[in-house]
Amino acid sequence: MNTPLAEALSVVLLVAVLAGAVVRPFKLPEAVWAVPAAGIVILTGAISLDHARAEAERLGPVVGFLAAVLVLAHFCDVEGLFQACGAWMARWAVGRPGRLLTAVFALASLITAVLSLDATVVLLTPVVFATAARMGARPKPHLYACTHLSNTASLLLPVSNLTNLLAFGAAGLSFTRFAALMVLPWLVAVAAEYAVFRRFFRHDLGAGATDEDHGEPPKLPLFALVTVACTLAGFVVASAFGIDPAWSAAAGALVLAVRGLLRRRATPLTVVRAAAPSFLAFVLALGVVVRAVVDNGLASALGRVIPGGTGLPALLGVAALAAVLANLINNLPAVLVLLPLAAPSGPGAVLAVLLGVNIGPNLTYAGSLATLLWRRIVHQHDHGVDLKEFTRLGAIAVPTALAGAVVALWASLHVVGT
Repeated sequence: MNTPLAEALSVVLLVAVLAGAVVRPFKLPEAVWAVPAAGIVILTGAISLDHARAEAERLGPVVGFLAAVLVLAHFCDVEGLFQACGAWMARWAVGRPGRLLTAVFALASLITAVLSLDATVVLLTPVVFATAARMGARPKPHLYACTHLSNTASLLLPVSNLTNLLAFGAAGLSFTRFAALMVLPWLVAVAAEYAVFRRFFRHDLGAGATDEDHGEPPKLPLFALVTVACTLAGFVVASAFGIDPAWSAAAGALVLAVRGLLRRRATPLTVVRAAAPSFLAFVLALGVVVRAVVDNGLASALGRVIPGGTGLPALLGVAALAAVLANLINNLPAVLVLLPLAAPSGPGAVLAVLLGVNIGPNLTYAGSLATLLWRRIVHQHDHGVDLKEFTRLGAIAVPTALAGAVVALWASLHVVGT
């Protein structure tokens, strides 16, 4: 296939895949659109079979890691971790919506960092909604915090987000070095979001709430907490010895899954469903379609505008470009496109891309798959989301958090080093 036709076909298919993921006609899974699109770009020659195979091999370990983390988060929920968190929030914030927002920020940031953003969106959001309703507090600030933090608070660890896993491989950093470089940007970005939320939702947070005490909260599931702690320690040890951290994630997931099976809280089918095989297929197929777009001209176009180097102006430019691209084509395709272009400038540029594709999506619904999933969950609870308000909040929060995080990254690169 000649280049102009291949370029047009691959772009059209990418737009169709993203539209299918956003709209989800007939509630069909995202893979229904992505897998045939990947097949078309291969069969028509828009991407060579060798490049398609190479992309699948590059994404394979990442997808396996993601499956293990999803299972781990699911069985933490089965163990009652999220219900205990909701009860603790209600008890600590009794009668004070501002305190509830603080508790949501703290828990959502921690859960996103340790158990991935999917855990915050899928498992914590319903708990936060129920907690706000039980308190009689207006739910909007707390629900919006879940989606913003599922993106922004996913900066800390390689396991926090699928985009992080991809950047982790491209940056060539150890697990601990990655965390050391990202801890300051993570703290700055979350703090900036918190300040914006307190100001933006001051009227909602000032409204009254019941001060009824709902009794003793349920006990924290110690087995799940210890398993998660051991899994995190395993990430550090595995990275130090050059072992793929996916093995640690798989071990933690296996421990909790076997416990769930033995206690008859799960079946083999629920374990498979927890791994979200349809979404994993979507990620692989989307990677192939994006690679076709990159091979047919997008990489050359972006290569002419992406800043080089790791000075503060360059890092700000890379992060801004990544944020804009994430809102145009979604953050997962954006990171797949930008990482090969940023990698020659070193780990600093790769991490700047990560800041852009993780914080930037808070500007629009289509910026990340997590936000789209969050919107569906909120609608299931019969709570509407105002597009204008969502965008207005993002227009304030995204530049504030992104600029602060990039400056913090620049400082970390000078203090910690790569």
